[in-house]
Amino acid sequence: MSDHYVKVKVQLEQMKSSGEDAEKEGVVDAEEQLLEASPPASVSPVPPSVTISESDASRTSGTCKHRGKSRSKLGKDDKNVCGKHNVELALHGSVVGGHVGKHLNRIGRERTLHIKGTGKILQGQTETNGNFAHSHRPKVIKDAHREDELNLAKKKRPVTVDTSKAKTSLEALKLSIKQLKWKEFPVGRRTACDIYWHGVSFHDTENIVSGQVNKFPGMVEMLRKINLSRAVRTMQELFPEEYDFYPRSWILPEEYQQFSTQIRTVKENDAAVNPTFIVKPDGGSQGDGIYLIRDASDLKLMAGSQAKQSVVQEYIQKPLLIDKLKFDIRLYVLVKSLEPLEIYIAKEGLTRFCTEPYQEPSQKNLSHVFMHLTNYSLNVHSGNFVHSDSLSTGSKRTLSSVLYRLAAKGVDIKKVWSDIISLVIKTVIAVVPELKVQYQAGIPPGKPGPTCFQILGFDILLMKNLKPVLLEVNSNPSMRIEHEQEVTPGVFEYVPSPVDEEVKVGVIRDTLRLMDPLHKTASMFLPGAGSEQGEEILVEAGSQAKDNGGALPSLCLKQVYPKYAKQFNYLRLMERVTALFIRFLGVRGNMRLGPTAFRTFIRNCKLSNSNFSMASVDILYIDITRRWSGSMADSREAGMSLQAFVEAFFYLAGRRFKSLAPRQQLVSLLDLCDAQLASPSGAGPEDRRSLSCSRALPRAARTQALDLTNPQLHSPAPQRRASSQDHRLHHRLRPSTLRPNVEN
Repeated sequence: MSDHYVKVKVQLEQMKSSGEDAEKEGVVDAEEQLLEASPPASVSPVPPSVTISESDASRTSGTCKHRGKSRSKLGKDDKNVCGKHNVELALHGSVVGGHVGKHLNRIGRERTLHIKGTGKILQGQTETNGNFAHSHRPKVIKDAHREDELNLAKKKRPVTVDTSKAKTSLEALKLSIKQLKWKEFPVGRRTACDIYWHGVSFHDTENIVSGQVNKFPGMVEMLRKINLSRAVRTMQELFPEEYDFYPRSWILPEEYQQFSTQIRTVKENDAAVNPTFIVKPDGGSQGDGIYLIRDASDLKLMAGSQAKQSVVQEYIQKPLLIDKLKFDIRLYVLVKSLEPLEIYIAKEGLTRFCTEPYQEPSQKNLSHVFMHLTNYSLNVHSGNFVHSDSLSTGSKRTLSSVLYRLAAKGVDIKKVWSDIISLVIKTVIAVVPELKVQYQAGIPPGKPGPTCFQILGFDILLMKNLKPVLLEVNSNPSMRIEHEQEVTPGVFEYVPSPVDEEVKVGVIRDTLRLMDPLHKTASMFLPGAGSEQGEEILVEAGSQAKDNGGALPSLCLKQVYPKYAKQFNYLRLMERVTALFIRFLGVRGNMRLGPTAFRTFIRNCKLSNSNFSMASVDILYIDITRRWSGSMADSREAGMSLQAFVEAFFYLAGRRFKSLAPRQQLVSLLDLCDAQLASPSGAGPEDRRSLSCSRALPRAARTQALDLTNPQLHSPAPQRRASSQDHRLHHRLRPSTLRPNVEN
């Protein structure tokens, strides 16, 4: 064993004499360190399962060297223990005497490499229990590693944001980008940016093939008054109690007769009752065109030679008042993604007050817009409007200041927040099906395109009993952080609005933080991990971690879905219907189901039989499609839309499962379709032939389709439709052309 020790010692001495000065210093330091780390004589061998690294081997060799150096002080037994320990380390627990010298030579070479590469010999030590442990890296290595990390951080490129289409949200966006220390491109960029911030529509720029855009395709159309009302009403038919937060609505002009009949019936039943209704233009914004009525004869149905598309709703006559003024809540909601669905709610919002003390509507005050309408764009023109530098006074205040005031009066604020969050999640679930169809059409699967996110503005009214009511959802909520002020008669200038800046800059900044492509973090909450009781939704405050260094405040956006998915997943039935619709579209980017695809759906799901032949299927398709597209002069493509498919699906469910309630009918048909499509026969050769077949409908089917009174076409679910054909028209969803929508 001493011969092998001598070989190792000779190698080290040669290295000392021929190396550079720095290397000499490194060896000296190493010898001193190794002397200090010399293990006791009772070291136990490393078990065979332990793998010895190069640095471990170097440390072992060095230890024995110093034991040999001071052998005059050590006994023979100590030397034997050291030699045995070296052999077992080198051979991983196998004692083979003939290879000891070979392994020690290899260990010495590895040790030399360590010294040349780093200027230091890596050291180790043996713990009192006999296990061999790594020690910390030398300071020189630590400092070099830290310097590399700093250099890497300096070289890290900033996130790039294209703000050329930002429009009125530009100032708040600029402040947010500055706070994040990102890079803005106000006039666009030839190469791709990480984030594109559009002011109105997803289609502001058609040539984006990467990055992230702050708009979803189809969101502008989906959140118009008529389409939102239809989506919520479909959910009300399935879940009437869960969706009672939306006022009863009629779509004009097609439901004018039903609306007139409703008013007449109410007055006949009780002459003392004289309800009030509010009329909202379908594409209106900023309070434009809104008015109150008490009789159907007061409706303004025509705009020139064209019929006005609008929604008429029951007016909430007993709102919650503060300082005798009516107010509403503007809450900002981030839809981070559709698949999977992620929803965030801003912890802070705005409250917008009327400027005239509230009185219950009467024939005398129906035209007092400053009393009944909370729209900022209307009340700002009132002489009583107060621009305040305080967040808790004036005609526009923060939501938290109002909640604190209510809490001081004993109001259960947690319950109010819980109800508001529930309202938001249910509303988003109602519009997601149509958005998924629009998304796959705007960004077809397999083709390059950006990912999307969007900030929505929810307008919510609190009733006197503190129940929240949804007024509308704005796809383009105003993010302006300044307001006009008249400095001299007839001369206006924009001045900062503290309350707007406090709320809106935080919403935009933290939306960007959540969408940061260079620092993607996992969702804070797993799907289905939420509480099961609605009262507990906001009991635990949203705890969001600060960013590195704490330079920015904690996130003002709180995730509510999928955090509370367990409570609301049962509402997502219509997405299963949408998945069937998209599955049979066939052509990527298409939004309408053709007659052949509809037949394929019926055949694959085995929904036809002797009582419901394929000829009846063709008649059903033509009838429903014609009624839904009859007034769609601006439609860009023919075929069955999603809402038309939904009506057909309801009809098929009612026909197949007559004895069940509407919701159970739908669930039963969905389960049947899923089972048939999962079976091997769900997509046979016959089905593939039908997909490639482009035959027109038989002439007999076209002739029979003209008879709209065919009893086969009437829905067996009286809860869904009345017998009147006009009443059935309200289920039409009219996708309109992409036209700009003014910010609200």
